[in-house]
Amino acid sequence: MKTYLVGGAVRDKLLKINVKERDWVVVGASFDELLNIGYKKVGKDFPVFLHPKTNEEYALARTERKNGVGYYGFTCNFGPSITLEEDLARRDLTINAIAEDENGNIIDPYNGKLDIKNKILRHVSDAFVEDPVRVLRVARFAARFYHLGFKVADETISLMRKMVENGEVDNLIKERVWQEWQKSLQERTPEIFICALRACGALDRLIPEINNLFGVPSNILYHEEIDTGVHTLMVLNKASSLSNDPTVRFAALVHDLGKANTLRTQWPSQKGHEALGVEVICELANRLNIPQKYVKISRIAAKLHLNIHKIKELTSSEILDTLEQADAFRRPELFENLLLVCEADALGRGLYGGYPHLKWFFPNGGYKNISTEYYQAKYWLGILKTCKDVEIDNHIEAGLHGLEIKYKIREMRLNIIIKYIKTWDLNEKQ
Repeated sequence: MKTYLVGGAVRDKLLKINVKERDWVVVGASFDELLNIGYKKVGKDFPVFLHPKTNEEYALARTERKNGVGYYGFTCNFGPSITLEEDLARRDLTINAIAEDENGNIIDPYNGKLDIKNKILRHVSDAFVEDPVRVLRVARFAARFYHLGFKVADETISLMRKMVENGEVDNLIKERVWQEWQKSLQERTPEIFICALRACGALDRLIPEINNLFGVPSNILYHEEIDTGVHTLMVLNKASSLSNDPTVRFAALVHDLGKANTLRTQWPSQKGHEALGVEVICELANRLNIPQKYVKISRIAAKLHLNIHKIKELTSSEILDTLEQADAFRRPELFENLLLVCEADALGRGLYGGYPHLKWFFPNGGYKNISTEYYQAKYWLGILKTCKDVEIDNHIEAGLHGLEIKYKIREMRLNIIIKYIKTWDLNEKQ
């Protein structure tokens, strides 16, 4: 029996980046042998075990043969006769098909080290097309390693496109689509996940709500980039620089979904896209079983982002309505995240120039941001701070109760906002 370190741990060691977890493959052993020496079986469909001391995952070397459609359409073969090379052959990318033995020697039958050197994400073999999840995984790895200069090999994009055309990606279960999408939101450049899916045609099949934004024109007075899909990528990129919170990034990505559903005859105006966006987000969330914490901030952002932007144009009543609808008094941390989404929306737009993250669409360049400051956040936070701690005890002692207290709190907050509005210029200088 021999054990080998495999997959991401070897890849990340070669890339000289932090190894988060280690996975092992066991060659020359049987199912019963591992059980007899104390390994605990955890894999339902595959021969995966936990080491009795380290609790790390060990899997018997195996091969997989396609016998149906979708993620589960495979027959798994494992046992002492399966070689390391056969096990590595079933993996998605060459950079993930490298092993290291107990003495630190690298086993690299599919030239993964060379692809790491050349910064290429390349499929191991044509068997890549047998598993539709690989389309999502390649897009996610593209998002993870883009900042290091990696790109997807043209021939791999071609295979991914073939899988889309053959309908293989249509068999992906919704939970797996969301799982990979959610993981991509935690990568350094999550917009590249969207770019990669669009490049092979999978975005239209898997997340059409986002794909539909491409080609929707925006008013050039506010969006020199014009294309709403391009703006969306820029917003996601900006949100990623402002926050590591995946819910903030997700809300930034979907805040404008309603624009694709506005009347084409009114373009480039997208009047009413806020309410339409809330509807689309709910439909998307229901289809992919997206967790509520992502849905809540996204619905609020879609509904209120224009109000947040134009705070100086709102009446005191409209400002208070916005704070209440955003649940700002009960959940100030949610409101702060909403402001980050809106800041990303305001700053994630600009002129053609040196914006490299969009070169999936513009090989000779990209877009660059032209805005540098979002003063609205300071005003909203200032108003929230002065409004949230109103003193109501004296009024309760005077006999107010129930709805009377609610109305009194609103009256007091409105008066505070009216006074605050009169000091716009003063507060801007502080």
